[in-house]
Amino acid sequence: MKWFSAFLLLAGLGLLHAQTLPAGPQVLTFYSAVDDSDQPYAVYVPKDYSRARAWPLVVSLHGAWSNHRVNLRRVFGQGNREGETDAEAMRYFPPLPAVPFIVASPLARGTMGYRGVAEDDVWAMLDDLKKRFHIDEDRIYLTGLSMGGGGTLEIGLKRPDVWAALVPLCPAPPFIGDEHAGNALNLPVFFHHGVDDKVVPVAVTRRWSKLMREAGVQVEAKEYPGVEHNVWDHAYRDAQLFQWLAKHKRQRFPERVVFASRDPLNSAAYWVRLLNFEPGVTARIDARFTGPNKVEVRAENLPGFSLDLMGHPRYDPKREFVMIVNGVERRFAPGQPIRVGEAGAPWPEVRRATSGRHVYVFGTADNPPPAEIAKRRDFAMQATDWIGGGRRLAYTPRVIADRDVRPSDREGHLIVFGNARTNRIVAELGGKPPVALRAGREADHGLIYAVPGAKPGTVIVVSEGLPWWQGSARNPRAGFGFLPPQQSILLSIDEFLLFRGGLNEVIAEGFLSRQRDKLRDDLVELP
Repeated sequence: MKWFSAFLLLAGLGLLHAQTLPAGPQVLTFYSAVDDSDQPYAVYVPKDYSRARAWPLVVSLHGAWSNHRVNLRRVFGQGNREGETDAEAMRYFPPLPAVPFIVASPLARGTMGYRGVAEDDVWAMLDDLKKRFHIDEDRIYLTGLSMGGGGTLEIGLKRPDVWAALVPLCPAPPFIGDEHAGNALNLPVFFHHGVDDKVVPVAVTRRWSKLMREAGVQVEAKEYPGVEHNVWDHAYRDAQLFQWLAKHKRQRFPERVVFASRDPLNSAAYWVRLLNFEPGVTARIDARFTGPNKVEVRAENLPGFSLDLMGHPRYDPKREFVMIVNGVERRFAPGQPIRVGEAGAPWPEVRRATSGRHVYVFGTADNPPPAEIAKRRDFAMQATDWIGGGRRLAYTPRVIADRDVRPSDREGHLIVFGNARTNRIVAELGGKPPVALRAGREADHGLIYAVPGAKPGTVIVVSEGLPWWQGSARNPRAGFGFLPPQQSILLSIDEFLLFRGGLNEVIAEGFLSRQRDKLRDDLVELP
């Protein structure tokens, strides 16, 4: 039993949990619950890494048609050698400069634009890194180039309280609106852009840096005359990025928080949480301390909000708290939760479906012959074909029949094809669905809508008639084409979308409670 005693001794000393990875660049994987796959990311481990202290972390997002391996080289200023293609550069890691940072770059499925599944991968990688390494929560930085620069802006402005600084390089225009610029109020931002960039014009950086300055953000923007799209060869040269990052730490308890959001899935920053606001409408809050235990709030399009001030140096839970909301004073007893309004049930949104675990389901409820089953399966498979355009996406969604849906599948989102007659999942919605195509309209109309799923926060998305991506080439609906239309269109839909022939002829969309007057009785059935 001597070996067992030695085992207990090692465990007691914490040595069994020490990081055993070699120093330098390498590739690790994390498990993705989105599609039950292992997803890779490249990581640099400092030579003297030890769990005895917390380490700063740099998350770096690659550009379009690139990957995690090439990107890890670039962030250290070790780009492609002369005449070397990305395919050749990804086969090895050159010696990288020694820096006192952990550095990680996700594949994020390839060229997907850091939205939906790809954004989920960034957060999953961050969780995996925190399990493996002793990360300093106040020194986590986000940078990226081109597509990854746009991802840096979008992810950084959605969750500004996670990061200590943002460094976007030649950022592709993000999908979030101008009103989000002020979210970086407590977050330094450093843009880099080539003046002669023909892929992403320097006007993108000039515009966003101007918006941020007007909002009071600490922003820098460096332009490189004569440089085209490869500004990373200059901004990352000689690992100079790390010198700038080392100057900044996260503001965990800022005096003032400005936060805007159109997405209830991104509803909190620092000590502020937005409650029960309508998706697609920008909710905004500006909250600032004006004295000890006193906060002034300006709120727009916001039915409710709460403040979590525990740990803030200007808050004492043993004293009365005073809050002035849009000019009206409210008082809270010592220790009383600081909340205005209530948290409502999550809004059903189509866009929610591909931002987490989901399964595609074709119908067999009407007992169709084998040829028709194969046709329906193929139709559902088209929705998962995200490989077009050379994206080489690392994404493997499941496609199953309605009769094969298991209880574990209902813990995530379901994307369902058919109606109450052809698909068991639709029939199980109880009574009539909130909207349905009338019989005979399926051949020339398309309808897609969302209802709450079995587990809180999940949705069931129902697609009837023509597929939601029909006519997407004529109506791409937004931005750079990083995402395949099957997903990019899903991410643009609120509660429902009804169209004739294709997306170039949308009849109505948005939220059913506000759009019923636009729905013709000869096209759809309403309960």
